[in-house]
Amino acid sequence: MAISQRKSSAGVTARRVFPDSAGPGRFLSAVDRLERTEELDPTIDWLRGRIRRLPLGPLRDALHGRWLGHPLHPVLVQVPIGAWLSAAVLDLLPGERREADALVLLGLSGAGPAAVAGWVDWTELQKPQMRVGLPHSVSNAVGVLLYAGSFAARRSGLRGLGRMLGFAGLTVVGIGGALGGHMAYRQASGANHAEDVPHRMPPGWHPVGDMAQFPVERPVRRRVGEVDVVVVREPGGDVHVLADRCTHMGGPLSEGEVADGCITCPWHGSAFRLSDGWNVRGPATAPEHSFETRVAGGRLEIRLSG
Repeated sequence: MAISQRKSSAGVTARRVFPDSAGPGRFLSAVDRLERTEELDPTIDWLRGRIRRLPLGPLRDALHGRWLGHPLHPVLVQVPIGAWLSAAVLDLLPGERREADALVLLGLSGAGPAAVAGWVDWTELQKPQMRVGLPHSVSNAVGVLLYAGSFAARRSGLRGLGRMLGFAGLTVVGIGGALGGHMAYRQASGANHAEDVPHRMPPGWHPVGDMAQFPVERPVRRRVGEVDVVVVREPGGDVHVLADRCTHMGGPLSEGEVADGCITCPWHGSAFRLSDGWNVRGPATAPEHSFETRVAGGRLEIRLSG
């Protein structure tokens, strides 16, 4: 059996046990070690700094998928993967099928935009996710090179070589896809980290504290049941309450800055409108849960909106 250990933020050591057989257990054990490989960090820091300095402007939020409500990268990758998988099916059929060449080219055309969106998302992740994301990207880059060689061979009449390079490219892209799936489903990259708030918040009104406990324009963290919330009191007396966990990566909004009617997450800079929790700036693609407020006997009470 392969056993790996990891310490949580509370200092508790978690043990993962995987079978030694050549299968899912061995793959998961290898990826688990990859998450903890600090040797990758200098390269990660170098790449992240340069990607963040790109003058993308509003395009950065568009590439994150804020307008879509979830990351754009998984949508864009459907083009190259679907095209290349279809090309592989045609290559397995007898005879020369020029349609496969067009599909290889279509996949190459769609790989660029998907890669750009993926790199922009990658810069706003936590280190364990970025460590898996780097070989994920490298695998896909190798796959693109193999498919470029496949297309060149096909155009030169070397169809057998073109098929071989295509199958090799699909294999490498499949490995990259498995790493991407690990990031999405095991590491929750791109997921809404506050989705469970309505399921954990008790119904009805709940006291939060005396109004005197909430200074003007200073975020204050409170806990209601199992949910942490952030309370912000405006100069005019209005009080806004949002879930404290950022939807992007779970950062504590109560440690962020308040300005222009918004609160900014201290981890990656996502900004949420205090009045309704709308995400006005990424990388968060989902709005924050907001709460209705009322004051009874000088005490603030809240309930989950809508």
